[in-house]
Amino acid sequence: MDRSACAEGLAAMPGLTVPPRLRAETLRRLLAYEIQARALGGLTAGERRMLRAVASGKPVGDVSAQASPGTHLVREWKGRTYRVEVTDNGYVLDGTPYASLSAVAKRITGTAWSGPRFFGLSGKRSA
Repeated sequence: MDRSACAEGLAAMPGLTVPPRLRAETLRRLLAYEIQARALGGLTAGERRMLRAVASGKPVGDVSAQASPGTHLVREWKGRTYRVEVTDNGYVLDGTPYASLSAVAKRITGTAWSGPRFFGLSGKRSA
């Protein structure tokens, strides 16, 4: 679609104003997103807040609380890659269950770490 066709498609959507001076590619993406969001549902308020925080460079907090069972977290440490599975009861590393990510990080490093920081989930710098 060219720019004018995208702009017409966006203008036909109730509650949406076509931003001026956007390139055709950007308008195509915006139109595609709006069609998909209206058909399948848009972002939740929490998802919008997290995206705004990421876009502004702010820390987004501990994402591990949102990790669903079955998710795999991967971290390389001293030349070895570790794969941790999130379960209903905690985490599993090399077949051994752990109650927290911090316990997993301690097992891997031998020292006390914030598990979410070690796995890059907290948005904060590691010590």
